[in-house]
Amino acid sequence: MSTPSTHKCNRRGAVAVLFVFLFIPLLGLLALAVDYGHLLHVRTDLQRAADQAALAAVRDLVPEADGTQNLGAVYATINQYVDANLPGMTVQTSDVVIGRYDPATIYDSVDILNTGIFDTVQITLRRDDLANSSVSLYFARVLGIDQQGITATATAVLQKARYLHDGADILPFSIPSGVWESKQPGDEFSIYGDGRMFDEDGSQIPGNWGTLDIGHSSNSTSELVDQINNGLRQEDLDALSSDGTITSNEQIDSQHSMWLNGDTGLSSGLKTAVRNAHGDTKLVPIFDTTNSAGGGNLNFHIVGWGVVKVVDSNWQGNNKTWLDVQKAYLYDGDLRAHARLDETGDIIENAYTSPVLVQ
Repeated sequence: MSTPSTHKCNRRGAVAVLFVFLFIPLLGLLALAVDYGHLLHVRTDLQRAADQAALAAVRDLVPEADGTQNLGAVYATINQYVDANLPGMTVQTSDVVIGRYDPATIYDSVDILNTGIFDTVQITLRRDDLANSSVSLYFARVLGIDQQGITATATAVLQKARYLHDGADILPFSIPSGVWESKQPGDEFSIYGDGRMFDEDGSQIPGNWGTLDIGHSSNSTSELVDQINNGLRQEDLDALSSDGTITSNEQIDSQHSMWLNGDTGLSSGLKTAVRNAHGDTKLVPIFDTTNSAGGGNLNFHIVGWGVVKVVDSNWQGNNKTWLDVQKAYLYDGDLRAHARLDETGDIIENAYTSPVLVQ
């Protein structure tokens, strides 16, 4: 028959054995966590340098008056920007691709062609066995892993100039006409804030001002973010035209009133896009009334579009979330979609606008 002291001794021995068996796996997890964070930091630095170098270098592809392109200037700009961000970093010539993007694949695999006028620069920065040495690891050495290769690729293209009106830069939010009319040009005010909404009968509607579905009636947060970042899209016009909200899928007539579905409140998923728009000029729809429904069944009667400057925003939930804008003027033109990179019509040959990252 065992004594109590013998049981305690056995338990202590079992814990010690268990600790020995778990020590190596725990050490491996620690190595993974620390070294993964280090590798992520290195890759972020590589990606940032590649993005900046690609955006700067692709500008050098704008053709001269005689149609020639100075590819030497492209390589010089790449080296200049990479060295400014990562001193001593070597960029291999084989890791730079200069060519013309294929419009048919620009939103998929980004095929780069070696014909015609070049409009694309792709850069790969690496720390591996091929250049700049692999990244040394710390705790993973215990497991026999001394280093790891890291690469980052950026692709920038020149947007082609077109015989089109400028696309509309919109904010998919809504402003009550009473608030808009009470402000003078230059006045700042808040979209959302604590302002409650009321229907045409004066009854309070749950929620606050909120977002609008300018396009499909069930726009997701990701689509709203895309509209904030990139403006009005052709698919938005197609959707509004197909359901009879507008008469043509070519533009929105700012003088034409219409009903748009909306949602109360501002999703935190919009925060980054809105903050990136601070300082930008945008078009915001103005409504004079809503239906009596709440939540996702809420509809706004749009009677105009206001030009505002995005000043600031606050994202703390409930009634502490708002967007500050500065009133400019009432817009009286048409709202057209921004052109896509895969569209090939109405292009002005050898004329380009601002560069964009596509990969």
